[in-house]
Amino acid sequence: MTDASHSSMTARLRAAVFGLTFGAAAAVTPVLAQDNGGNGFVLSGNSPIEIVSDRLEVREIDNTAVFTGNVSLQQDNFLLRTVRMVVHYVNSGGSSGAAGSTQVERIEAEGKVYIKSDEQVATGDRGTFEMASGMMVLTGSEVVLTEGDNVVVGCRLTMNTRSGESQIDGCGRDTGRVRMLLQPESAEN
Repeated sequence: MTDASHSSMTARLRAAVFGLTFGAAAAVTPVLAQDNGGNGFVLSGNSPIEIVSDRLEVREIDNTAVFTGNVSLQQDNFLLRTVRMVVHYVNSGGSSGAAGSTQVERIEAEGKVYIKSDEQVATGDRGTFEMASGMMVLTGSEVVLTEGDNVVVGCRLTMNTRSGESQIDGCGRDTGRVRMLLQPESAEN
């Protein structure tokens, strides 16, 4: 590969990354924004989203961006960490979203998924975030949702980020029931 073609490819990749991340931030935030009193796993509509990873691969033909290695997505007090994250987007003109607008349809996270927002933390093996519906699904051999000292454990967490409603399902095995530990409030509070 010549220096000129490498430079051209690097410039296209930078434009693609800029277009995707800028477009993703613009498209994701209004869709997930809600007024839920500060509770739940919600991205707000007013702050930038930062995605950091060891590697980024943009697949223009598939309209996907694949982030791998120590992936972190952060916006204000919302944090998502995982091993691999695939962003599926719709490109409405231009190459890689740089000249057109890019709207994120779905985010898939795989491998030690960790989500934190305000007082809540959820962990699992895989997560899917559907932008249009505001649905988040976290699955794994053990999905754990905590808020303070309170803990719920199952194998599937389904949450509507718009309404704040959530459901935990068991694993379907002998020990696959949903477990919950609630700590009474301290008398000093």
